[in-house]
Amino acid sequence: MPELPEVETVRRELEPWLTGRTIRTASRVLAPAGPKYANLERAAGQRILGVERRGKFLLLPLSKGDELVLHLGMTGILSPEKPSIHLRVELALSGPAPKTLYFKDARRFGRCLVVRAGDYASLPTLQALGPEPFDPAFTDAVFVASLARARGPIKPLLLSQRVVAGLGNIYVDEALFDVGIHPRSLANGITPDQAARLRRAAIAILERAIEHRGTTISDYRTVNGNVGGYGAELRVYANDGNPCPTCSTTIEKIVLGQRGTHFCPRCQPVPRKRRARR
Repeated sequence: MPELPEVETVRRELEPWLTGRTIRTASRVLAPAGPKYANLERAAGQRILGVERRGKFLLLPLSKGDELVLHLGMTGILSPEKPSIHLRVELALSGPAPKTLYFKDARRFGRCLVVRAGDYASLPTLQALGPEPFDPAFTDAVFVASLARARGPIKPLLLSQRVVAGLGNIYVDEALFDVGIHPRSLANGITPDQAARLRRAAIAILERAIEHRGTTISDYRTVNGNVGGYGAELRVYANDGNPCPTCSTTIEKIVLGQRGTHFCPRCQPVPRKRRARR
């Protein structure tokens, strides 16, 4: 958290406000010097050319060939309202009010740094991202082939960002439930038909979540201070102990790849032992 729908929501709210403005000053506040805030001061004096997204990263191309890279981590919030606590970065902007963008991050897993445009050597996760789920090139065939080459359970693979960018704990649980795949299923044991349906389910869920401006479980807020509305649509995530909306079996929670994982034991049965596809 936040995942693709939340970051895309933030991007859409930031874009009309920030595009074309010049960053007058870029200051770290209660944020130590280091790679998470590297070269931040270099943004000063540069005009913001746009607000883009890659996976869960926000990318702001700047006028002198740099790029401001933002990652919200687990608790990051971008807002024109100055927070009373956990303020990490302050960007003073040209133009009419609001004239300041604040980055609040309680748990300090977020990032706000400047790199040369497209140079992500210091950001290996960003550099190694798989295809965007909405990219026309991300076809059923591409996804099927990626799973066939993979090792290990499907859920940690989807969270790795290597086969598709932007999916996180919430939307992986929901997509696997939609297709009836147990999260422990071996990725290269999933049939081509299941893989194709999983790709389509994930895309549909992401689209619906974006329409609802994402999901707020605890910290996530839009730039305008609103909560995401997709929480009411969640069927398994964070619903352990409740009845499955499809079959009324009790939703269970396990830890898989160090992440809480929610599923219906009836709709998503434990996979049979089978020889994985080569």
